[in-house]
Amino acid sequence: MNLRSSIVVAFLLPLGVLTTFIFMYYFGVDANIVALSGIAIAIGVMTDVGIVDVENIIRHMEMPGNHNLKGKPLRQLIYNATTQVRTAVIIGIGTTILSFLPVFAMEAAEGKLFKPLAFTKTFAILASLLLGFVVLPTLAYFIFSIRSNTKRIYQIWNISLIVAGILIPLIWGVFPLFFLALIGVNNLLEHKWKEKYKRLPEFINQGIVILFALYYLIVEWLPLGPQNHFIVNFLFVVLIIGFVLSLLSLMVKYYEPVLRWCLSNKFKFLAIPLFTTLFGIFVWLGFNSMFGFIAIGSEKIGWNIRETSVWQGISESFPGMGKEFMPALNEGSFLLMPTSMPHSGVEKNIDYVKMLDVRLANIPEVDLAVGKWGRVNSALDPANIQMFENIINYKPEYVLDHDGHRKRFKTDGSGNFVLKDGSFYNPDKDGFKKIDTAILIHDDNGEYYRQWRPQIRKPDDIWKEIIKVTQLPGLTSAPKLQPIETRLIMLSTGMRAPMGIKVYGPDLETIEKTGIEIEKQLKSIPSVEASSVFAERSVGSPYLLINIKREQIARYGLTIKDIQNIIQSAIGGMELTKTVEGRERYGVRIRYARELRTTPDDLVKILIPTMSGIQVPLGELASIDYQVGPQMIRSENTFLTGYVIFDKKPGLAEVDVVNQADDFLKSKIETGELVIPKGVTYHFAGNYEQQLRATKRLSIVIPISLLLIFLLLYFQFKTVTASFIHFSGVIVAFGGGFILLWLYGQGWFMNFSIAGVNMRDLFQMHPINLSVAVWVGFISLFGLATNDGVIMGTYIHQVFEERKPTTVEEVREAVVDAGKKRVRPAMMTAAVIIIALLPVLTSTGKGADVMVPIAIPTIGGMIIQLMTMYVVPVFQAIWRERSLKNDGKKIESHIEID
Repeated sequence: MNLRSSIVVAFLLPLGVLTTFIFMYYFGVDANIVALSGIAIAIGVMTDVGIVDVENIIRHMEMPGNHNLKGKPLRQLIYNATTQVRTAVIIGIGTTILSFLPVFAMEAAEGKLFKPLAFTKTFAILASLLLGFVVLPTLAYFIFSIRSNTKRIYQIWNISLIVAGILIPLIWGVFPLFFLALIGVNNLLEHKWKEKYKRLPEFINQGIVILFALYYLIVEWLPLGPQNHFIVNFLFVVLIIGFVLSLLSLMVKYYEPVLRWCLSNKFKFLAIPLFTTLFGIFVWLGFNSMFGFIAIGSEKIGWNIRETSVWQGISESFPGMGKEFMPALNEGSFLLMPTSMPHSGVEKNIDYVKMLDVRLANIPEVDLAVGKWGRVNSALDPANIQMFENIINYKPEYVLDHDGHRKRFKTDGSGNFVLKDGSFYNPDKDGFKKIDTAILIHDDNGEYYRQWRPQIRKPDDIWKEIIKVTQLPGLTSAPKLQPIETRLIMLSTGMRAPMGIKVYGPDLETIEKTGIEIEKQLKSIPSVEASSVFAERSVGSPYLLINIKREQIARYGLTIKDIQNIIQSAIGGMELTKTVEGRERYGVRIRYARELRTTPDDLVKILIPTMSGIQVPLGELASIDYQVGPQMIRSENTFLTGYVIFDKKPGLAEVDVVNQADDFLKSKIETGELVIPKGVTYHFAGNYEQQLRATKRLSIVIPISLLLIFLLLYFQFKTVTASFIHFSGVIVAFGGGFILLWLYGQGWFMNFSIAGVNMRDLFQMHPINLSVAVWVGFISLFGLATNDGVIMGTYIHQVFEERKPTTVEEVREAVVDAGKKRVRPAMMTAAVIIIALLPVLTSTGKGADVMVPIAIPTIGGMIIQLMTMYVVPVFQAIWRERSLKNDGKKIESHIEID
């Protein structure tokens, strides 16, 4: 029966996904990484519809008198079972959809990124609800109507499974489908089991199906990496999934005694979710934010408590969650943008480009490095000759095929890679070598080839190598950037760094002087990467001024225009005509050869023809002088502008670094160490501004969304108390999400290794900052957290309406009976959500940088939200018991009056 119910629930998933694609087609939603991630997030809710319906159908079928029903009685049973939970399912789906309204309200970059996710998740949920109405009851009727009473039909069916399980692997090579033959053999031998082992064949079939599913999961996942054998990965996955399912099964098994204890010790139990919620808020806001009022009060009486070791220790342990705008998407490439000094010449800058290309190409992990200096002939590229752009494509960790899958290569029995020339190569024994992968021999049964050195574990390590080899005298460092990311930052802020300061002033000299002073101060801030701080030198570029002597040119009958035309054609170049080469057009320019116009001494020798035919050197008609001038002039809001760019140290949050830098500069201004001239102002810019804007909007739309969820619950349950009881799951889950985010930043959490892989590295555990992606994870969590509480609470209401308990004992019994009927589907839903998101936590490919922050609060909240299975019944019992007591007091008062 369990296998049949699993087939019903699992069959709805592909149908739901296909229906989602239909919605995406008609609503014009592109199938990008983030959009497909919305479907992955919605898997838990999609299965929830089927799990709740099928579980209730099974529960009705297990009742006395409902065994082996067929035909119309079975149809009526399915109708009654599905309609009984239909209201709860609709309300749960409604809360999930309402919870995603803040994502639809996002704007700018975050709106373009996450709105497809919100659309696809909503489409997937609506598709599952529609299929739950139409397909599920019909499918359940056909599946549960199948009877194997006819021995001949039963034998033919199982023999067919055996034949298919043998022929399909042999003909098409799909060897995992051999499990069909195993199921057929197991069914044919079912009659040989003793009576007490009658249900064992059913469990064997379930195990075979689970192993089949695990095989494909592990092939695509390989959590411990391809360097570990498939069996090791298989055992690890079985361990994780078994651990999750065992815990949830224990909750189902011991749910009743634990719930009875909670009902007998209500306030002791409620202290647990209360502490969880408060601790989640505590790690979110930080110790100083929550208890800063104590320090302010102590300072008024002359006791500076902030300076004590206890206060500082707790503040360092619980500083609060850092803030950033958006985690950077992994593009598979870097963009190195250093700058040279303004006085560096063309030849020196060309040498810089050549040296950068050579040094970058020598990094073994770098696949391609192309440098650009200056600007192209386009008005859309306002770069000066001191700016460099080096696009660096690095190799994937393992050799991939055209579809992005890891390729296997031939090895001998000792683990040596066999090369086409007959030689062997073993990275472990021979050391890392930069070899051409074309000399490896492809073999589907071979081993994966790793292209990174052993000490390079992630892309950040490659960036460190890039910075190490590009430290050249006269060349500044650069913040960590990627090509697409940089273009977006430059379009939105104008700067070539995610963080920076815009300095406004009356003239460029004052702006440059102020920027240099700010640069000196920023380098001394601990959270700022000192090597990345750079203030633009606005007026440091040398210029050659050719001052025409009017009296001298008048003696030769020349005009200023005559002299300028010669200067333009001889030095700058003048286009005479165009040459046509097919569809291409090239300008033909005339000017002196480079060796005749390189230095000022060469320029004074340029001959100027006169009306009399005499050619006069330019040095007699004009003077040539050096003068310092601006290399680029910027203006914003009618003010001349200069930039000071910087980057944060790894592991820190952008907003926190900006706030620290702002406070530091203000303190220096107050002490007089930093002097800002009159007429000069500055403000921080970059992703910091984007984060403030996004946070401001989310701080409005998220409360509105939660209020709408509460109102939906109120319309269903008609009372504020009942609505709050079912809304409590959101509050508890909110705390759970922040607790897991906090644990991710603790070095001791999950700090152990399995098969040579550290679990913190596997699950990408590091300090997680509050970004828009994290808040999207919380938004997703809000709907899921309300869903289980609504399903539990709805059935409790139905039980109370049926039984109408009149004593405290009857109230508790009703709560326990209702809870037992709903704990199993709730645990199954939680298991599906947690297991479905586990591969996301370990993913490292494209889009993982955004998906991991979304998944963390969802998993953390769902784990803690399991307490809702106890919190909702306990709150219901408190409410109902107080209602009985109040009714009793009213009756006693009426008797006394009479």
